[in-house]
Amino acid sequence: MQKIPIGTWVQEGINLIIDLTESQFRTFSDKLNDLIGNILDLLEIIHPYLLISILVIISYIFKRNLKTAILIAIGTFLIQNLGYWRESLETVTLVIFATTISAIVGIPIGILCAHRPYVYALVRPLLDLMQTIPTFVYLIPTLMLFGLGMAPGLFSTIIFAMPATIRLTYLGLSKVPHSLMEVADSFGASRWTRLWTVEIPFAKSSILTGVSQCVMLSLSMVVIAALVGAEGLGKPVVQALNTVNIVKGFESGLAIVIIAILLDRVLSISEKNQVNSYEK
Repeated sequence: MQKIPIGTWVQEGINLIIDLTESQFRTFSDKLNDLIGNILDLLEIIHPYLLISILVIISYIFKRNLKTAILIAIGTFLIQNLGYWRESLETVTLVIFATTISAIVGIPIGILCAHRPYVYALVRPLLDLMQTIPTFVYLIPTLMLFGLGMAPGLFSTIIFAMPATIRLTYLGLSKVPHSLMEVADSFGASRWTRLWTVEIPFAKSSILTGVSQCVMLSLSMVVIAALVGAEGLGKPVVQALNTVNIVKGFESGLAIVIIAILLDRVLSISEKNQVNSYEK
């Protein structure tokens, strides 16, 4: 039996996209690299200890949890002491960019899927593909389109992390009780009013969980993104792997673990507070 040339079709499609829009993608990549670089330069103007103090104060004001504030202080001080402060800022910036874009795009898609089941039936195989295909596979076309830098790593991270936001938004909205929907309809609420006053508040916990998972998945792509030129903590990990440097590998890996723990604690507390405020 003759082989179906699926890979050849994909390559031809990507080559066509590159021929038509290569200059636009490269221009976008350069502007994105400049934007992220400018943000990092502004953050580096602030002394690390001053920035740590600001983060601790902000976390305590919004979370009202002394243990979390102390954990943030200890974790960020350790990262600065290990010498991975700029790399950590680069990693957090990449995660914030990826999470923001994933939430802006993924939450509306999840809402649409919850209201239109046939849309979810069409989107679901694509979400399965985005979550299960090896990350190195879609690093190839993003690298060809954007070149080396933050852009291919950012878009690869978005592809990997966005399905969690879409799925959990869809799950939260699809679990809204019909009784609440009927009450809203009985008061003459429009579709948009019902969405903002009933559905989204009820599904807020699930949506926030999707955003939290998106953050964790984005952070897990740090090392992979470093292979295509993205800065951050993944870069010293790759360098340690290439040179078999145990010290650098363990310290940079520990910095990634610290950031993951801090983000998880902050987001989990934020989610709990949101749920409690809704129940009251």
